Amino acid sequence: MKTSSFIYFLSKYLNNHLSQDAGVSSNTIKVYSDTFKLLFLFAKEQYNLKPQKLEAETIDKKFITEFLNWLTNKRKSSDATRNLRLSNIKAFFSYMQMEVPSISLQAQKIFQVPKKKTQQKVIEYITLEGIKLILSLPDTSTDIGKKHLVLLSFMFATGARVQEVIDVTIHDFKYNGGEFVKLTGKGNKARLVPLEKEVIQLLEGFLKAEKNKRVFYNIDEPIFLSRSHNKLTRQGISYIVKKYATQARKLNSELIPLKIHPHIFRHSRAMALLHAGVELIYIRDFLGHYSVMTTENYARVNNEATRKALLKVSPSENSIEIPMWEQDKDLLLFLKNLSNQ
Repeated sequence: MKTSSFIYFLSKYLNNHLSQDAGVSSNTIKVYSDTFKLLFLFAKEQYNLKPQKLEAETIDKKFITEFLNWLTNKRKSSDATRNLRLSNIKAFFSYMQMEVPSISLQAQKIFQVPKKKTQQKVIEYITLEGIKLILSLPDTSTDIGKKHLVLLSFMFATGARVQEVIDVTIHDFKYNGGEFVKLTGKGNKARLVPLEKEVIQLLEGFLKAEKNKRVFYNIDEPIFLSRSHNKLTRQGISYIVKKYATQARKLNSELIPLKIHPHIFRHSRAMALLHAGVELIYIRDFLGHYSVMTTENYARVNNEATRKALLKVSPSENSIEIPMWEQDKDLLLFLKNLSNQ
């Protein structure tokens, strides 16, 4: 196969197959693109080969192994990042062998390249008490403080990924009468997430005020905009989360972890549901996980059952506070019905 063929198929894979056939998000496509940018950089540095001169036959098992070692030793990539790059390459060659059967043997050898074992990361989360502390800090006498309160409340209530928060529109909130919000996650898969009354009231009040402030109010606009009336960015959301988490930690360092990132609100919601006794398969559907195996990571860090067992044999009369949303039978019923849809 000629050099141009490799460039052709790579372009076809990134621009057509991933977005149209596989339906993956633009962020995922960017990750794939970054992998091959690094592959091209490696080829240039180690073999003095430009992308236009790189033949498909050159990218064999030996080449990929050397590339992975280069990532680790030269780029100082973590084992997790190395494994991600390898998965991206394997996915591409899985596509390639369907398009060009003659490279099937080469692809099979690449599939044999093993991933490195990585240490399971501990999932950090904030307890309900810590979440309440953070939500008490925005100054609601100001417009920016009100927006931050609504944003943080929305992030916890829905367990949404950061990109889902960025992309959620006014129409997504109004999609089913306002009691649910439609979130579009990885692979452009949409799901409906129930909203509690307090969160609905916050959103409705916020959007009513926004309607008077936005020059062009359109239901297809994102709910949350920056000060310049553009989409929020990951960096912008991270700044907001860290701002109030830092303030909260100064008030009570035991409630707020040292490492704070936006995704911790998603972890916190999942753990709150788990502590409430919601089964993993329902939490999986609530969070939009592809597999319950991902959701099981939360169960590994859940020591609530152990704590309850210890309390039963303890002479202390301590009681466990029941979160108010645990008493919401409609919410729990919805979660249980998710897997039947």
